[in-house]
Amino acid sequence: MKKVLLYLFVVYVSLPVVFYLFPWTLGHIIFCHTLRFPLLVDLSRPGDVLNHTCNFYLDTEEGVSVGVWHTLPASQWEEADGKSPEWYRETLGDGRPVIIYLHGNFGTRAIPHRVELMKMLSAAGFHVLSLDYRGFGDSTGEPSEAGLTSDALYLYQWVKKQTGGALICLWGHSLGTGVVTNAAVRVQEQGSVVDALILEAPYTRMTEAVTVNLAASLYMFLPGFQSLIWDLLEENNLLFANDENLKVLTSPLLILHAEDDNIIPHNMGRKLYQISLQTKESRRTDVPVEMVSYGAKLGLSHDNIYMDPNLTSVVGNFLQNLKKKV
Repeated sequence: MKKVLLYLFVVYVSLPVVFYLFPWTLGHIIFCHTLRFPLLVDLSRPGDVLNHTCNFYLDTEEGVSVGVWHTLPASQWEEADGKSPEWYRETLGDGRPVIIYLHGNFGTRAIPHRVELMKMLSAAGFHVLSLDYRGFGDSTGEPSEAGLTSDALYLYQWVKKQTGGALICLWGHSLGTGVVTNAAVRVQEQGSVVDALILEAPYTRMTEAVTVNLAASLYMFLPGFQSLIWDLLEENNLLFANDENLKVLTSPLLILHAEDDNIIPHNMGRKLYQISLQTKESRRTDVPVEMVSYGAKLGLSHDNIYMDPNLTSVVGNFLQNLKKKV
């Protein structure tokens, strides 16, 4: 028993040392990209888990190829039988809204809760494009904040060329919310504005998200541990600063957050909502800024907001109102 306790103590005290000596390990923990679950899904064959979905790859930069699934609106399923990837691409110009889904850390675009969300959005009449960032799934390269942002921005620009003016919404979950706001800031800096942003279970910034994590909380009482983690995240450009991004973004925004989220505290979503309202007021815009909170009794937690039976209506009304204003 003493040996076991000694072993656990050594492991415990060695973790901060490992982070200090090998800061790149922190990125692996944040992204969890090497855990490519579910194991038995062939990402090049999305039809095994998702109806009428086409798999394709985009070269977002030299040496980086990312995998993407395009799921059609359910109304086009019959027509899609036997059609080519080129036909799928052409359907993006049919005027229906397009949702680009940017998932959280861990696993691939085939994780069950991600697939279920895509099914729901397809049934609601949307085109859905789901991306595995560089280093995730069957995508090549190594993940970084800049890299994930570039992948999302490339897909957004690619979709914009195909749609011919249809509404495009960037939807991010968890880690993906930081990718969404980063990409939206880049678009805005280029003189345009993303049509709509949906942030599901968003955090304020990565430094705060990491330090409220259950594992990290075991170390918070150690002198200097928090500042060490924050410094390492900044030095390795892993900020994903949603709070700062929303101070400048003027896109319509919908925030979805469960009060019983055990990964990203609900109060972070509330804080981002308040920041966005302040931005709207200071810039005197009339763009919608909305937040839907899900009570703890619903048990939706971090990954299961897709199970809300009213989610289709919430998203549909949000995007439909934007279409009316166009």
